Amino acid sequence: MKKSLTTTLVAAAIATLAGMPVWAQNIAIVNGKAVPTSRVEALAQQVAKSGRPVTPEMQGQLREEVIMREVFMQEAQKRGLDVTDDFRAQMELARQTLLIRELFNEYQKQNPVTDADAKAEYDKFAAANSGKEYKASHILVEKEADAKAIIASLKKGGKFDAIAKKSSKDPGSGANGGQLDWAPAASYVKEFSDAMVALDKGKLTDAPVKSQFGYHIIRLDDVREAQLPKFEDVKPQIAQQLSQQKLSQFQQDLRTKAKVE
Repeated sequence: MKKSLTTTLVAAAIATLAGMPVWAQNIAIVNGKAVPTSRVEALAQQVAKSGRPVTPEMQGQLREEVIMREVFMQEAQKRGLDVTDDFRAQMELARQTLLIRELFNEYQKQNPVTDADAKAEYDKFAAANSGKEYKASHILVEKEADAKAIIASLKKGGKFDAIAKKSSKDPGSGANGGQLDWAPAASYVKEFSDAMVALDKGKLTDAPVKSQFGYHIIRLDDVREAQLPKFEDVKPQIAQQLSQQKLSQFQQDLRTKAKVE
């Protein structure tokens, strides 16, 4: 009797120990099917990658989400939805998408944009955009006679902003009294920029300036050296742009090398 009781206890202990790893690996048993803990971990990684912290409270929500997914998957499989042609086609597209994403992620990890790369790109931008910036105002009309009449009115003391709001057919600047943002001369059509840079600060064009848009009355309000952003302020944007350029080149190179018949 003693021997039999001892044997029973040992067998129970072994069974308990054998069962422990199974429960540690699974978060639940749904309709007799084990749901592995790795599913919660994978879902938590996705949440973390999106920038959201995975709190203890969220762990419970993730567990419930994984369980609900298992319930829904079992029902879908019971109905045979996992063996339809449409499902298989969608699974293949999803597999391709995930695999391609992993390829691109690996390439970007192995080919990072360095600070030197970003600084070189910034220096090119600075060289191309250095020089003077102009702040001008203009009134745009269709007819030369109207432009001449406005110039005459301004010389007699007419208010530039009031006339611009009333008469300019440029809706953006017209509503703002004719004012344009700071910009290099090259931002404007040649006729406009040539007339603008020839003006002294505060002065007005004596004659209408014709361009493809109509007739302009231009006033030069101010001039300054180009105000460029600091490298550190734009480095993240530059790095992202260069990274995308590298990836695009990688994609194009693969397509060019591929033998397509």
